[in-house]
Amino acid sequence: MADFTFDPADALGSDWEQATFVGRLDAGDGPTPILVKHGRAYDMSRVAPTVADLIESGSFDPAAGRDLGPLADLGLVVTGDGPRLLSPIDLQCVKAAGVTFAVSALERVIEERARGDADAAAGVRARLEQRIGGSIRSVVPGSPEAAALKAALIEDDMWSQYLEVAIGPDAEVFTKAPCLSTVGWGAEIGIRSDSTWNNPEPEVVLLVDSRGKIVGAALGNDVNLRDFEGRSALLLGKAKDNNASCSLHAFVRLFDGHFTLDDIRDAVVSLRIEGPEGYALEGASSMREISRDPEALVTQTMSQHQYPDGFVLFTGTMFAPTQDRDDPGRGFTHKVGDTVRIATPRLGYLINRVTTSADAAPWTFGLGALMRNLAGRGLL
Repeated sequence: MADFTFDPADALGSDWEQATFVGRLDAGDGPTPILVKHGRAYDMSRVAPTVADLIESGSFDPAAGRDLGPLADLGLVVTGDGPRLLSPIDLQCVKAAGVTFAVSALERVIEERARGDADAAAGVRARLEQRIGGSIRSVVPGSPEAAALKAALIEDDMWSQYLEVAIGPDAEVFTKAPCLSTVGWGAEIGIRSDSTWNNPEPEVVLLVDSRGKIVGAALGNDVNLRDFEGRSALLLGKAKDNNASCSLHAFVRLFDGHFTLDDIRDAVVSLRIEGPEGYALEGASSMREISRDPEALVTQTMSQHQYPDGFVLFTGTMFAPTQDRDDPGRGFTHKVGDTVRIATPRLGYLINRVTTSADAAPWTFGLGALMRNLAGRGLL
């Protein structure tokens, strides 16, 4: 696979030289947490051996690290010779919130009613939209109006477990991937080879410390298998957690006086898919249309739980493509070789190419390997 070329001026957003980022590189000796501030990169491994420790320390003073020079001059690569880009997180749990937009809520119901059969989805979609229309968009989850809509849908035998988490009091929050298994900018992303109906999920991802404070954000792709989850919600783990099925931008942008959670609330996340046969599909998600505020999603994730190394939270997407790719009525599904580009101005863009989970690079560097590597480098 030919590398994508990482150009910070293009990949990190419109004002990247005024921003502060955290990420990880491997220059040959192992994963190294770095801080990027005002366009310069700093090796922070002597301050904190992992990104999780760096976030917990709150030490984002570049003077405490080793100056590596301008980020644009480092010659960053996805594979091959040179400092290699990695996913920007390490010990953090990888969580995801589902059904947080009205459009995606309806598509989850359609998957369920169609039993994961793309051929049956169009008819189900038409019946459901006729019955619910746009009413779900204006309902505040957990409100009396939501309870009234629920009662009406139950009476009409139209209720679904997906509508429960879309408008009920409790959000759907699940574990997307194991620690250290996420892939980064430019890497191949995987779909199961036995899936015939699937799609990317372009999302804003929040970085949260152990105290529940949201410290930054990045772009991510919560790859989803619609056929597996549509057959049964109990197959969510198989639909969501596969080799290379979760990607993150190479850098998380930290909140500061120039970039806050309100910028995330105003974000519009665009998506472009280009297929090897010349197919193209575009879409967008406006975070203004999310049904639960990002802070509320973090609160529900924390709930009666502890995350001593912090976590990242995929906040959901309204992108559920229905545009036909091949046969009429079958909608969209990935093909090997698709290029997926997810972008928003303040966070830059994330790009990955699609392969199967079986053919993607195997995940071999787990927690034990990380601890041995850090110990061998004298960082523990």
